[in-house]
Amino acid sequence: MSGAEDVPYDGVVEDSYAAGPGWVVVARGELDQDTLPPLEEALTAAADRHPVVVLDASAVTFGDSSFLNLLLGVRRTTALRIAAPGGQLRRLFALTGADTILSLYPDVRTALDA
Repeated sequence: MSGAEDVPYDGVVEDSYAAGPGWVVVARGELDQDTLPPLEEALTAAADRHPVVVLDASAVTFGDSSFLNLLLGVRRTTALRIAAPGGQLRRLFALTGADTILSLYPDVRTALDA
């Protein structure tokens, strides 16, 4: 029987790179308390080093309250910009009122240029 340490988390963060005035973190898949640690690590490290962090959420298919909590925490330490959130994330943000707090953009380029 496999333990929790055997769950592959590494696929949640697809890429991270410098771009324009900040840092872009590309996430994908379902983001919940079980899959969130690599994204949390990537966003926290980026926020510690860069004044602007863009989360490319175009390939994120699901986010839960732990994902939302992470975003709200990261935005306290850097200018966090969420690029290309899909329908499920937009619903999550709208239902919780986070869409009035988080900075949402249609794509990465627009988020970087803001």
